Formats: sequence, structure tokens, C-alpha cells
Amino acid sequence: MDLVNAMRVFHAVADSGSFTAATERLQLSRGMATKYVNWLERHLGTRLLQRTTRRLALTEAGRDYLARVEVILAQIDEAEAVASQTSVEPTGTLRLNAPLAFGLRHLGSLIAKFRRRYPKVTVELELTDRRIDMLAEGVDLALRISDAPADSTLVARPLAPIRIVVCASPGYLAEHGTPATPEGLVRHECLLYTLSQPADRWTFGPERTVTVKGGFSANNGDVLLDAARLGLGIIRQPTFLVGDDLASGRLVEILTDYPLPSLQLYALYPHRQHLPRKVRVLLEFLEAAFAAAPP
Repeated sequence: MDLVNAMRVFHAVADSGSFTAATERLQLSRGMATKYVNWLERHLGTRLLQRTTRRLALTEAGRDYLARVEVILAQIDEAEAVASQTSVEPTGTLRLNAPLAFGLRHLGSLIAKFRRRYPKVTVELELTDRRIDMLAEGVDLALRISDAPADSTLVARPLAPIRIVVCASPGYLAEHGTPATPEGLVRHECLLYTLSQPADRWTFGPERTVTVKGGFSANNGDVLLDAARLGLGIIRQPTFLVGDDLASGRLVEILTDYPLPSLQLYALYPHRQHLPRKVRVLLEFLEAAFAAAPP
């Protein structure tokens, strides 16, 4: 049997969740679809699907294989379209992963604009701050904020600088005073972001790190922002999170003579010679959107 056709049948079955729906989509008999999947499992020497009379489920090997098959089939479709000199309109489902706070503030309107430009691309956006395995979870593109990407198996394309500031509410500073140097933070209540490890070590330069303390820590910047607004302590967060509060005066930036190291917003994707067109156009769209200096 033809391996590519077998991949297409397996993909259709896994994507639709049943042989019946897959055969309708492919205009193929159920018996032939079953033969393709059975042949593919024998060819690979592993079971891809768990079948019962009531349900169909992917095995662990099946989930991993499906993520790679989607990439291969997308590249084949694009190569055929380019070879026949037809215009390639991006299509298909694009799975995007991004940090929670950043996504809530910046991605909703951008994805809406992207969908208007490319209506045949369906975007599935997951907002999470946890570390993910892109291949295992079938993610096409991930946005991450970091000083340097840690995973060398991924391509990291920089999109925009991320500026970090230290700030507090006017009420807190009126009551407790304003530290004049980073070392002065040790006498203050600091709000600790636990996803930045170690959370209690705030770096202001290559050789200037201060160990701070505080009675409230969280793994979400918005929660800490609420606490800072209420005068609970000093916060260290990116301007995309606290910028509106700084502009309105609800928070005041401090230690401006001691800028913190900046981070970078990266677009991460697996190493591939040819990116699927749906991913490439989103990358180009995001690069254009973040081309101007961030506020």
C-alpha cells in the first residue's frame, strides 16, 4: 500500500474520531480505510489506535505519530501546489501556544485581524505559562518570553523586546518610603513571581543581584499586579503587564537609574527545512505587528 495515502487515512480517522466520519470525508469505503490503518500499524510495528465497539482513542505512539504526520502532509500539499505553480492559500488548523498574561492583552485582536486576512486558517490558541513539548502536544508555533531560549531543538525567532520594571503604588511608597538603590529593597515587602526562578533574587546587572523577601508570591503576574495596586508591596514585572497602571499613576516606577536586564519575545517552532504555509504567514504577520518599538 502507499505510505502517504495510509498517513492521510490515519490522519482523517484520528482527526474526526471515527472511521465512519473519515470515510465520508475521504470518499472511501470503511473496509478500505480499515485496511490502510491496519497496514500502517504493521508497517510501523506499533498500535496507533485503540478500538472498541463504542470508542476510538489514540495510543501514546499514535499521538506522537499524528503530530509528525500533520507536518509531513502539510509539506506534501504545499510542495504539490508550488510545483504546479498555483497560488497557495494557507489552510488548515494552526495550534498556537502563548503566555497567559501576554496573550490576554495582545493576542485577541491580533488573531482576529489574522483570521480576517486568512479566513481558511483555523487558529486554536492555548494560553499557559507551563513549559510544553511542542511536538508531543501538536503545537505549530509557541510564543515565549525569555532571556535566551533553552531548547536547542527549536528555532527561536525574536519578535519584540520585553522591558522589565520595578514599581509600587503611591500609597505603599508614601507609607514605607522609596528605596534609593536596589540594595534598599531588602527592607521592603516584595511581591514574588514564582515562575521566575529563583523568585527572590532580583538582578539589576551582570554583577548586581539582590535577595528580596515578601509574604506573597504567585505564579501569575495579574494576581501580583492586583496586590501591588492595593499597596501590598513592590512588584517586578514587564511593561506590557504594568504599562497602563504606570501611565494612569496607579503604580510608580522606581529605581529607574538601575534598569533590569531586558527579555525577548520569541516565536518558537521545530527545525524544518520548509515551514507549512499557515505557520509561515502567521510568523510574518506577528513580525509585522511587533515591528514597532513596544510601548
